[in-house]
Amino acid sequence: MKESCYGCSTCASADKPLEGFIAKLSVETSHHRVDSQSTKCGFGLQGLCCRLCANGPCRITPNSPRGICGAGPDVLVARNLLRAVASGSGCYIHVIENTALNLRNTALEKGRLKGPAALEKLCKLFGLSGAGDHEKALQVADAVLKDLYKPWYVKMELLEKIAYPPRFKKWQELGILPGGAVSEVYKGVVKCSTNLNSDPVNMLLDCLKLGISTGVYGLTLTNLLNDVLLGEPEIRTAPVGLRVIDPEYINILITGHQHTMFVDLQERLTSPEVIKKANAAGAKGFKLVGCTCVGQDLQLRGAHYTDIFDGHAGNNYTSEAILGTGGIDAVLSEFNCTLPGIERVCDALLIKQICIDDVAKKANAELKPFVFADRAKQSNEIIDAVLASYKNRRPKIKLNLFPDHGNVSTLTGVSEGSLRKFLGGSWQPLIDLILSGDIKGLAGVVGCSSLVSGGHDVLTVDLVKELIAKDILILTAGCSSGGIENCGLMTPEAADLAGPKLKGVCKKLGIPPVLNFGPCLAIGRLEIVATELAEALKIDIPQLPLALSAPQWLEEQALADGCFGLALGLPLHLGLPPFVTGSKVAVQVLSKDMISLTGGQVILNNNAKESADLLDKIILEKRAALNI
Repeated sequence: MKESCYGCSTCASADKPLEGFIAKLSVETSHHRVDSQSTKCGFGLQGLCCRLCANGPCRITPNSPRGICGAGPDVLVARNLLRAVASGSGCYIHVIENTALNLRNTALEKGRLKGPAALEKLCKLFGLSGAGDHEKALQVADAVLKDLYKPWYVKMELLEKIAYPPRFKKWQELGILPGGAVSEVYKGVVKCSTNLNSDPVNMLLDCLKLGISTGVYGLTLTNLLNDVLLGEPEIRTAPVGLRVIDPEYINILITGHQHTMFVDLQERLTSPEVIKKANAAGAKGFKLVGCTCVGQDLQLRGAHYTDIFDGHAGNNYTSEAILGTGGIDAVLSEFNCTLPGIERVCDALLIKQICIDDVAKKANAELKPFVFADRAKQSNEIIDAVLASYKNRRPKIKLNLFPDHGNVSTLTGVSEGSLRKFLGGSWQPLIDLILSGDIKGLAGVVGCSSLVSGGHDVLTVDLVKELIAKDILILTAGCSSGGIENCGLMTPEAADLAGPKLKGVCKKLGIPPVLNFGPCLAIGRLEIVATELAEALKIDIPQLPLALSAPQWLEEQALADGCFGLALGLPLHLGLPPFVTGSKVAVQVLSKDMISLTGGQVILNNNAKESADLLDKIILEKRAALNI
């Protein structure tokens, strides 16, 4: 812990310059509160507490092995996990629902569709045709919404068209093909309510079912719909870190996951009349500053938004530091990971907060729910509110900028499409490098950023360094990407940190050993890469020399992501257990039995070197099984 100007210790960060910056801030941040919350509830850590009824809360101990109702540790743990996975799945289904609705409304109004090739891909995938792009987009959106709203007892039609056939067959054999994604969430919540299901294995299988609907719809399809509306990612280099904040502009920090809600505002902010308003207030114009996953998505598609997007500043636990520069004039949020802690920072620095989705409503923020039909009016109102904030606060607030933070050459814009294009139009060059051993295997390092497991991004960054040193190519998605890129591991120069074979590949191709696929939603893109590689090799996904790690998972959404990974049959490494260690059955199913069920397994380890050794061993075993 490091003493700060605020008067208490701050937690460690993999990003040492950022750690020093936060230590000098005069406002309290989450980094300051880590020490005061260091004593954890032992029952909660193991998943052994229940407060579902008035007889409780009950806690399981050696002297009291069952709750008053009779539920034992296995029931409590499985029920708590299913409830968390259902909640996380609901978050992602909320995002795909809004995205599909925005695509539908855009099609009805014959608005601009920036990804015609992505639209054609979806039409081919779904077996749809239409007279023009808008009719096709309407059919695609309606097909997704129809599937989402099916009852739980009616299987989703698109799943078989999207899923890799060997995986679909396995899910069918296990009886975990989901019905309508919305109703699967409520079914999961019902099942883990008081005095209902008491079969822990049954509940754990439902976690896999929710993982499938979450992954295929909330992750994979959200990305593909976004490609239609927002334009497909293009590989380029871009600046990252606090350096992207330009004080000569009116800066809006965006947080959340729902990029399609910003489309009209993005375009309006660059119009001559709006720039003229900014000039009259003494600024050059407006800029969007990226934070959390929506910032990662804007960075991913930044080639389409160079006139408005300044760059990605950082992840969820960098957000308070971004605000602490004084260079942000407003926060526009529409989903997580928008920390409650930013409220006090915004108050102290007179920063306007606006929420455009009530699920992300902050206590001291103005709520302006996004309504597609009123988007022009709402955009203008947001612009006027941000202008007023800028005029009010800038004369009163002393800037505390950090122009040297981050770097100027992070590789971004990586997707399954742009990477395949970079490789010449097929996956064969990557397959050849894997077969030759120049790339030993792939590791998807994904998910959140947290302040445990060593501190802010510490385990994540250390694990990535260990893996690339073993000639394992890293694919990232989520808030973890924000920390990795700010630490310089996504610049071409990071090739020097890789093992000799991977280093040679990176130097030859001019790429870093860590490829950034963008937001946590892009875990769905990694699934597409895995599927297409497996298809090219004529094997199932679990046979690939591929491992998955969410070293510093944070939220219930991450648990739903993890269940998708397990359903795909991938080994899943976590730095901390998801509150299941109090159940022998849950531990057995997740870490051992899962191998025979889906091919996946949960691996727990919070030491970077040991974790890298475990994942390396798994990749070598998979290579041996393929005789490579």
